[in-house]
Amino acid sequence: MTTVAAALIIRESKLLVCQRRHDDSHPLQWEFPGGKVEPGESPAQALVRELREELGVDAIIGKELYRTIHRYQEFQPELVLIFFQAEIAGSASLQNFVFERFEWADLSTLPQYSFLQADNELVGLLASGSIQLE
Repeated sequence: MTTVAAALIIRESKLLVCQRRHDDSHPLQWEFPGGKVEPGESPAQALVRELREELGVDAIIGKELYRTIHRYQEFQPELVLIFFQAEIAGSASLQNFVFERFEWADLSTLPQYSFLQADNELVGLLASGSIQLE
């Protein structure tokens, strides 16, 4: 089983969404920033590292908001995805090191993006207001 931590970052009532690169697995699909938890890391520690590597920012990791298990047909291990509320420390600007692009999206528009399968249930809950972000 592989554990993945992802960040739900809100700025001015919009949520940060990131598009995978055209040459990556699941090309041009949307996701929330984050990545695999490495041995010896907690999910929150992994998320701090991933946000630094992907977006060049230091982050403050808040509470866990959602957790799900997903298996992609093409990958053997089952994924445990843990989504945390997070915020960018200070006034740092996002830098794009690994994505095709990123956007700040209104929660109601999330279903219009082509998200990774593993994120779809959470996307629906966020768009409907069933999960509230602070």
